[in-house]
Amino acid sequence: MTLAPQRIARPSSVTDAFLRRLVARVPSTGGGTWKLTEVYTGEVLVELPQSTPADIEHAFAVARNAQREWASWPLAKRLKVFKRAHSLFIDNAQTTADLIQVESGKNRRMAIEETCDPPMVMSHYLKRAPKLLAPVKRGGPVPFLTTSTEIRQAKGVVGIIAPWNFPFATGISDAISALMAGNAIVLKPDNKTALSPLYGISMLEEAGLPKGLFQVVCGEGPDVGPTLIDNANYVMFTGSTATGRVIGERAGRNLIGCCLELGGKNPMIVLEDADLEETVQGAVFGVFGNTGQICMHIERIYLPESRYDEFKTRFVAAAESLRVGASYDFGPEMGSLVSPDHKDRVQAHVDDAVAKGATVVTGGKARPDLGPAFFEPTILEGVTKDMLCGVTETFGPVVALHRYRTVDEAVALANDTDYGLNASVWGGDVEAASAVARRIESGNVNVNDILATAFASKGTPSGGVKQSGVGARHGDYGLLKYTDVQNLAVLKKQVMGARPGQDYDAYVKSMLSGLKLMRKTGVR
Repeated sequence: MTLAPQRIARPSSVTDAFLRRLVARVPSTGGGTWKLTEVYTGEVLVELPQSTPADIEHAFAVARNAQREWASWPLAKRLKVFKRAHSLFIDNAQTTADLIQVESGKNRRMAIEETCDPPMVMSHYLKRAPKLLAPVKRGGPVPFLTTSTEIRQAKGVVGIIAPWNFPFATGISDAISALMAGNAIVLKPDNKTALSPLYGISMLEEAGLPKGLFQVVCGEGPDVGPTLIDNANYVMFTGSTATGRVIGERAGRNLIGCCLELGGKNPMIVLEDADLEETVQGAVFGVFGNTGQICMHIERIYLPESRYDEFKTRFVAAAESLRVGASYDFGPEMGSLVSPDHKDRVQAHVDDAVAKGATVVTGGKARPDLGPAFFEPTILEGVTKDMLCGVTETFGPVVALHRYRTVDEAVALANDTDYGLNASVWGGDVEAASAVARRIESGNVNVNDILATAFASKGTPSGGVKQSGVGARHGDYGLLKYTDVQNLAVLKKQVMGARPGQDYDAYVKSMLSGLKLMRKTGVR
């Protein structure tokens, strides 16, 4: 594997004064601070305030007060904010990418791609929101004399708990549709990656979002989460399945809704007629993109026996040629893991597999010469379900290769997991590959792609099944979930029930005859 030149000077946009301005919007009245470090070097960037329960309650009070006015704005006025924000986000993408890299350690190619997600979400809902949020008049039970109108109303204040792997995309994109619907936001980013979402909020306010409407609280999950959930009207969470269960249980006790995008153990099936050059290229991104820290990335690859060795040879060569390093330019193809602690978790998964009989084909070790949290692109064989990486999400640049004899066996192996977030099927016959894809128990399945086609299709809901989550982001559901429905029913004339003096048997006969007639004529 070739090593990228070491260029670790902090980007010129990320000044100490800039960082202090960003973290100043985090409320803290005695919660202490957390040292937010640059991943490439381990050097402290800024002291991030930690919010107390009282700070969180105050943030909700401020947000709730701002939300009342925001929800009263005509939808067209609210959407103008996002039309301006769309341009701001694109014009400032390089600065956003600087912050994403500094706090997460990902390579710049992935960082700049992450900056594109909020503008894509804005663009989709700018077109779709007017139709989704418009009142819809429907027929009532009595033709011509009754109406029923479906009215969408904002839930109030939405709590968003965002992960560290895509802090800008999840912290901001998940808030956009909620804001368009008339809600306020209280966001809890991960301590490690609070800078880029804080910058996103500053751009939204520059575009005209009322100050106070989008609040940020910081702290460790067990310290911040309970108070946040107890004050929210709805919760959007992206993270681990274990944490998702805790959040879902607390939201249920509070009788509020929640959307949970959780873990995955995502499979990739290669069919015999797949173009191996394209498939290997896809697998490299699917496994090593964002250093394997993507909820939808691939951790299991199933290969037909007839093409196993050919794929393995090409894939190993591609992995070993990846340009890995710490740099703020577009040179490295793979960056760092998010922290030394996470690097140790990935190493533990690999060591456990080897101790139980797996073979390291390539990689398998940390790279302290590149930085404190770097890990080699790693390919394993012989992984079984008694190994941590055989059943648990590793969330790093590690993948296991498996053979299969029949397509039925491949589908069964792909489905042999508690998770169902994403899957990938590769084949020359797209119709046949799509037929295989429909058999996989997963909320997202890509044919001849790894994940981008599904996730970037903002018009279609994206979520998990089984232990990979509840609900979805994107699509009509991705906006409507942040609303309550009011049924406004109008009776124009008192015709319900028997008329004064009318025999009730006669009324019943008339009512039943009317139901038959309405069905026959298609009126109701």
